[in-house]
Amino acid sequence: MKPVKKWIVLCMALCLLAGCLTACGGQGEQAEQVSPDAEQSGEAEQSEEPQQSEEPEQSETPTPEPEPVVATLTVAGDVMCHMPQVNDAYVEQSGEYDFTPMIRYAKPWVEQADLAIANLETTFAGGPDYSGYPAFNTPDSLAAALLDAGFDLVSTTNNHSLDKGYSGLERTLDVLDEAGLAHVGTYRSQEERDENSGIVAADCGGISIAVLAYSYGTNGIPVPSGKEYCINLFNTDYDTTMYTLDAELLESDMAAAQALGCDMIAVIMHWGVEYQLQPNAYQQSLAETLIDLGADLVLGGHPHVLEPYEFVTTEAGNTGFVCYSLGNFISSQVYEYTDTTVLLNLTLEKDPATGETAVTDVSYVPFYMLNKGEKINGERMVLLDVYAAMAEYESGDTSTVTGAVYAELQTALENCHAILGEEGDLQARS
Repeated sequence: MKPVKKWIVLCMALCLLAGCLTACGGQGEQAEQVSPDAEQSGEAEQSEEPQQSEEPEQSETPTPEPEPVVATLTVAGDVMCHMPQVNDAYVEQSGEYDFTPMIRYAKPWVEQADLAIANLETTFAGGPDYSGYPAFNTPDSLAAALLDAGFDLVSTTNNHSLDKGYSGLERTLDVLDEAGLAHVGTYRSQEERDENSGIVAADCGGISIAVLAYSYGTNGIPVPSGKEYCINLFNTDYDTTMYTLDAELLESDMAAAQALGCDMIAVIMHWGVEYQLQPNAYQQSLAETLIDLGADLVLGGHPHVLEPYEFVTTEAGNTGFVCYSLGNFISSQVYEYTDTTVLLNLTLEKDPATGETAVTDVSYVPFYMLNKGEKINGERMVLLDVYAAMAEYESGDTSTVTGAVYAELQTALENCHAILGEEGDLQARS
């Protein structure tokens, strides 16, 4: 073959080879173009589908566990109002009555509670004929003073509820409504009693409490015929022996309380024997009955002196907290122990997972009702915070607390510790 033909054949062969290389770029599809940069870096695509860039894995933030609901229930004793208190509350310049100075030292402790309860052992039957023992009738301004101090709810069923008859009972509730204080235990109509079976569903810092209240009797004053609804009495023989329990009423009311679905049930009881420092067998038996019916808290009053508190477990295995008596919150009684009281603080805790609510701590703040015997600097009677008053004297300020009063405060503190136990004294813990 000649050199020219050899060159032509070589060119043809090279062209055929180039065509084959182009055709082999894909099967039936045009081969993808590769940029020079890609060629240089060796990052040419290796498959016909474009690769998806992978997102970095994000760690899941764990959902925080819900916090328990914690609240404070503060309970005070009997709110009495004897005539020395009425006279002391009278402001001559205005011709009105002001009880706020009398309880001003309790206010800081009461108003920090999520729910504060007291036993109102007097009536607001209207003036000007006010009276103390044996038939109480107090100026309406006491209701405003209690509200100002931070109280939310009062029990109105006790042995003095009918001191001024049915009209006095009725007007008492009107005054409380006007003041903005909730009340439980007495009622103006059958309809009012029938609503929730006379139970108040109270909010305590996000914990709901069904509150009921009962009295042993009415000091022999008959309940008006046809108006049996007006007062909760736990004895059927309230006007005689006062020893036969109205089991049917308690069972019905406690079932209604449970049906409300509140977190706790509290029952305020006006019971016991006056001036005794220990509960009697009837109180203890009745407390167990109430706990077996569903009560979580049983809060007692009437003896006018302190009685112990405790957690009670019944034979049926049910447990509840019982305070037998907190004594007088305010009064002008001078019998031994009647001038000493406490504000009881119950720490309540609700488990958000189970919904169960329990008392997780019990503490108290001691108080002493100082009666100066006469008005000094415009004041005769004042409820003293025992620790604060003692500290005032120890600092050299004797304007309120004299040496004699300081000794009385020491005795009051010793009595609180002896009856309630020093471990519950909130300020002794620190």
